Amino acid sequence: MRANTAILNNISFRKLQHSNLDPSTLEKHILEKKIGIRTSTGALNILTGKYTGRSPQDRFIVKEKNTRVLVDWGKVNKPFSEDKYNALEAKLMAYMDEQELYEMDAYAGSDDAYKIHVKLYAENPYSALFFHNMFIQTAGENEDMDSWTILCAPEFKADPKTDGTRQENFAIIHFGKKRVIIGGTGYTGEIKKSIFSVLNFSLPLSDRVLPMHCSANIGKEGDTALFFGLSGTGKTTLSADAERKLIGDDEHGWSENGVFNFEGGCYAKCISLSAEKEPQIYGAIKKGALLENIVMQEDGVTPDFESSSITKNTRVSYPLEHIENLKTDTKGGIPSNIFFLTCDAFGILPPISRLTKEQAMYHFISGYTSKVAGTEEGINEPLATFSSCFGAPFLPLHPKVYASMLGEKIERHDVNVWLINTGWTGGEYGEGKRIPLKYTRAMISAILENKLENTAFLAYGAFRLAVPVIMDGIPKQILDPRSTWDDTEAYDKKEEHLVSLFTKNIDQFVDDGEEEFLKAGPVVLSNALSY
Repeated sequence: MRANTAILNNISFRKLQHSNLDPSTLEKHILEKKIGIRTSTGALNILTGKYTGRSPQDRFIVKEKNTRVLVDWGKVNKPFSEDKYNALEAKLMAYMDEQELYEMDAYAGSDDAYKIHVKLYAENPYSALFFHNMFIQTAGENEDMDSWTILCAPEFKADPKTDGTRQENFAIIHFGKKRVIIGGTGYTGEIKKSIFSVLNFSLPLSDRVLPMHCSANIGKEGDTALFFGLSGTGKTTLSADAERKLIGDDEHGWSENGVFNFEGGCYAKCISLSAEKEPQIYGAIKKGALLENIVMQEDGVTPDFESSSITKNTRVSYPLEHIENLKTDTKGGIPSNIFFLTCDAFGILPPISRLTKEQAMYHFISGYTSKVAGTEEGINEPLATFSSCFGAPFLPLHPKVYASMLGEKIERHDVNVWLINTGWTGGEYGEGKRIPLKYTRAMISAILENKLENTAFLAYGAFRLAVPVIMDGIPKQILDPRSTWDDTEAYDKKEEHLVSLFTKNIDQFVDDGEEEFLKAGPVVLSNALSY
């Protein structure tokens, strides 16, 4: 049982004036302070200032007795001294003591057995509105509920020379005090992701719950499906299904009871958003939603979702109630199917393949996708990207902790795991073409409707993936990526290159005596297997 820690987080500020304001009142404050505008959608739009995305290099964890041994220290989890933290926190609180503050209470976790209480103190009403949108507003029965506090002051800037930060902005988690301090950045995602990191640390250790960076939906028969994938792989798009109810689109836990959403809202990307491509997100942008860094059209109030002149990371937060096809308790049973989504811009991986438990652990800890030209400055050709467990920036523990838990749950519950390539076929990016979304949707639907039970599978290529021989409505050739290339020798060379990238990445996770794990990965074959 987790001890109640609310007493640790009793904080009082001299000028605190606003406590748990409703969204309409928070909107009024945003408009009155002229830090946001009402758009034609009914939603407000605000600008977050210099920082329009997370700043991973400025996110720290305090190194103290609770974290010293358990945290996987390195590039992702950078240590911060407890003395420096205490001094910076005191400095931040003295600053906030002079501000007009907004106090908000909410919860993370829709399963009452594992939810935590979160209190926010913010100097900015749009931070409070974001918090209201993204976290759960009602508490269940749990006397032992943990309590965390977030102090958020975008206008407070640290002095790196004296405060120990890298630069003026920071997001620092102190697990001993159960506090998060955020300063120097108006990007609201730092609030959301700090609590995700908290749950990623505590749930595996105290409750044997697997925290996951994934979307989830549930069918009419109660079958739950999970969708893992990095940005651009189709996680939000493919989990939005008119025939299935959405459990959540980003952060979940998997307990002995099943899957539950950590959040009470969605924080969706808006770049190139349209009613045709993303009807659920588009329809959720209405009064109560909060747009971030969206450029307006000439009339000054109509969002231009195509424009990236401020940032490509344009966003909207809205409560889950804005989604029509929602499972209202945001919980599901033990997953029946898990989908790992990857956008392979090299055109090598099959569009669909079934993974063994060992392969699932291998690809989970790899977390592969690829970036293409135009997605980031300086990228002129496909660039392989690996993010452990499809969420490396938010994992305080070693990735093998999460991968082992996933493998254990897959085996115990006999869960089907699938690798879905939403990337290129017929050649790499610039030569081939993107796998049509209608085919990807059809493949996933076939799996969810149990239409592949009697289908034969063949081992394919250097990655030794089990690929279906034939699928209704899917061209046979597209299931065999090598055959879609005009130059099969070029395919073989590119496959060998991709294998080398996987091998180089996985080496960092394999200790002496764990070489068995590598058998689930790819091998270079002299002659690639194909149909």
